[in-house]
Amino acid sequence: MNLFELTRELVDIESITGNEERVGEFLFGRLSKLASSYGGTVERMEVESHRFNVLAQWGAPTVTLSTHMDTVPPFFASREDAEFIWGRAACDTKGIIAAMITAAENLLAAGGRNLALLFVVGEERNSAGAYRAATEPRGSKFLINGEPTENKLALGSKGALRYEIVAEGRMAHSAYPELGESAIEKLLSALDRVRSIELPCDELLGPSTLNIGTLSGGRAPNIIADHAQAEVMIRLVGDSKSTRDAIAQAVKGCAEARDVLEIPALRLGELDGFETTVVAYTTDIPAFGGAWGQPFLIGPGSIHVAHTLEERVPKRQLVEAVEIYQRMVKQLWNQESKSAS
Repeated sequence: MNLFELTRELVDIESITGNEERVGEFLFGRLSKLASSYGGTVERMEVESHRFNVLAQWGAPTVTLSTHMDTVPPFFASREDAEFIWGRAACDTKGIIAAMITAAENLLAAGGRNLALLFVVGEERNSAGAYRAATEPRGSKFLINGEPTENKLALGSKGALRYEIVAEGRMAHSAYPELGESAIEKLLSALDRVRSIELPCDELLGPSTLNIGTLSGGRAPNIIADHAQAEVMIRLVGDSKSTRDAIAQAVKGCAEARDVLEIPALRLGELDGFETTVVAYTTDIPAFGGAWGQPFLIGPGSIHVAHTLEERVPKRQLVEAVEIYQRMVKQLWNQESKSAS
């Protein structure tokens, strides 16, 4: 099966977060054959019922190639034309999985060892697979994490700070609003202040940004709302303290800001000879916590079409990614060999 065929076969296996079992079984079978051919091992790393990471390794891994198996909804099957492979997860990250497997096959066929492939569940929701893998490291010195960067080595990635902004009120008949207390009006006031917060800017990562992603509340148009809430996501570019303090001050007296998630902004590894970029999204890298080695972030495809109905990956970039992963692994092997001597 060639690179494009493998990409399409992976895309055509629906694996929306929580439903990764079938693609995991496919990868376990595929990597079992590769392990058998070159004297490696492959295992299921259980995360929860019917969900598992897939780990294959040859020798004691110096370098681990890793990305996630899960996707966002909705699922749609693959198609291709002369330039692109289309479909859910074509770039985020089924094409990356195919490129990593192909790169590993080529390295092993040339006599390479001390390599691992690690494909995890849950990145699109809570990084459950990466957190699980972090509890069972295998001594890897370097982690090459795959996300769509257009084959540019990411020098940094923004973090994330997520809140539920919750307002409480008192129900009343809408004809007599003075008898109630509108939670929706309180929430809108809080959100207006939140939108006015001055957010930090970083020389490398650029500006921090804020998105009000969801709004809900109320029971009917003729009832004063007794509850309302919004979900807010801030893309961090540094320490979160000033932003947290500003959020708390903005909602004071109107609503409560409830912590949901924080992922720190990251500075990432760089290597000579690679074009570089920075990315605004978050990845599994913080969840690994360094347990699988110094992290690098690179992969084919554009994040601008990931999570959309136009998701696709350029065939040219898939081919380039295979060469890039091979070059990075060799460079890191050499770097570790020199440091060991």
